[in-house]
Amino acid sequence: MILITVKFPIREDKLQEWHDLSAYYAEAVNAEPGCVFFEFSRSVAEPNTFLAIEGFRDSEAGAEHMRQDHVARFMSEMPDIVSAQPQIIYVDAPQIEGFAPMGEIQPR
Repeated sequence: MILITVKFPIREDKLQEWHDLSAYYAEAVNAEPGCVFFEFSRSVAEPNTFLAIEGFRDSEAGAEHMRQDHVARFMSEMPDIVSAQPQIIYVDAPQIEGFAPMGEIQPR
């Protein structure tokens, strides 16, 4: 599995454009056959920073993702929306197949 986390610092005056683009993008990415999960989350500490948390089946699925039209649109529009260069963590973890139960927390 390919695991990716990206921090996107968003310009205050571009938050509505970000919300529109990120909703479109998340829906399109989640529809890809090789996508295991894709979500955006807002930082509690930095309210104008959003995180993309994504998992792809394998490197082939990740490569196919990068060839999609919605990726091209996202990459072409984001330079006008970000306030600084996004930061990424990319991990190729072939032994992981998806989420597993967390042992430390269970519902009461």
